[in-house]
Amino acid sequence: MSFSRRSAALLAATALLLAGCGGGQDEADPGSTATTIEWWHIQNIKPMQPVWEQLAREFEAKNPNVKIKITALENEAFKAKLTTVTQSGKAPDIFQTWGGGVMEQQVQADLIKDLTADISSWSGTLSPAALAAYQSGGKTYGVPYDIGMVGFWYNKPLFAKAGIKAPPVTWTEFIDDVKKLKAAGTTPIALAGKAKWPGHYYWTYLAMRIAGLDALKKAAVDKSFEQPDFIAAGQKVKELADLEPFQKGFLGADYDTPSGQAATMGNGKAAMELMGQWSPNVQRDTSKDLGADLGFFPFPSVEGGKGAATEALGGGGGFSVGADAPPQAVDFLKFISTPENQRRTVETGVVQPVVKGVEGAVKDQHAKLITENLAAATGFQLYLDQAYPPAVGQQVNDSVAELIAGTKTPEQVVQAITATAKTE
Repeated sequence: MSFSRRSAALLAATALLLAGCGGGQDEADPGSTATTIEWWHIQNIKPMQPVWEQLAREFEAKNPNVKIKITALENEAFKAKLTTVTQSGKAPDIFQTWGGGVMEQQVQADLIKDLTADISSWSGTLSPAALAAYQSGGKTYGVPYDIGMVGFWYNKPLFAKAGIKAPPVTWTEFIDDVKKLKAAGTTPIALAGKAKWPGHYYWTYLAMRIAGLDALKKAAVDKSFEQPDFIAAGQKVKELADLEPFQKGFLGADYDTPSGQAATMGNGKAAMELMGQWSPNVQRDTSKDLGADLGFFPFPSVEGGKGAATEALGGGGGFSVGADAPPQAVDFLKFISTPENQRRTVETGVVQPVVKGVEGAVKDQHAKLITENLAAATGFQLYLDQAYPPAVGQQVNDSVAELIAGTKTPEQVVQAITATAKTE
């Protein structure tokens, strides 16, 4: 779900000062008895934005005394705006969540509702794996609408031009393929260096492959990342960066702008990008649809590593409910979580099913690749900038960006992450 644009974030934060949030009496008509539900989500482009809009209007038609006010924001602008408003002790009635460390902080601050009892009559229809990201201490604080994973999207003709017959399975093969692509005059990888979060996928996956999932969980508890396996992950990132595999000007590139990472990939100017399930749609919306020329392969294994190649990095999307939200907010989440309505979102090709029995709705050729890989996954790690407290996640993003840029060493990366973790 993202994902990031500092100027947009600043504009969003400024705009927030001019507007409040939270449900209640219709603000447009103080004498109205209608209940207004504030719904913030990040599906601000086609194909999902119109689907969410339509579902909101249908819910209003079924519930004439309810009005849903939608705020659709780009990922990073959403995060900035939400941070600003929650610092005032408020939260929207319904808003995007990825679970993890940010959600935990919202729970501790009493900003969101415990939904355990409210959704007990229908939570059994949801995938346990998808729901788990929004559970803490045996309680549920969010309702999923999507789940997905990060992997390499690649341009098949560009691979063929470089003489690569099959996607790499090991890190050694991956590095060899990067060299082959460069030799063929092709930019191997598109990267949004300015956005930072896309770069953290490389270090995270290498930490997973070398140290294993348990090591990442233990480091979060111990607040210490200064161990050889995590340093080795950084060394592998440096090995890749030293090959200069990214597009010209990548350090100033955003993700979803006309000259950003997704467009570079979609326009055929790079052979690969490491990105989530939304990648094909963002490529299409910012440049061109590669169609059948676009393939997918999971992050390679690292020889001698403790992690398995079938362990996936990813996350999904869900919605939390503000502590002061009216009960109709939960009713709306139930409405969009019915098999019929989940099927409508899945059919866009953007959303992976979280409602049991809806798997057959996955028709998009690229979405099916994610569905198949998730079905084979033997372990799952939430994005580190979501799994960890926000300050720690941001430090991971910042430090890995500096590592890729050549201004931090692998040792300095783990030192910086540890120092931040110890302050939390």
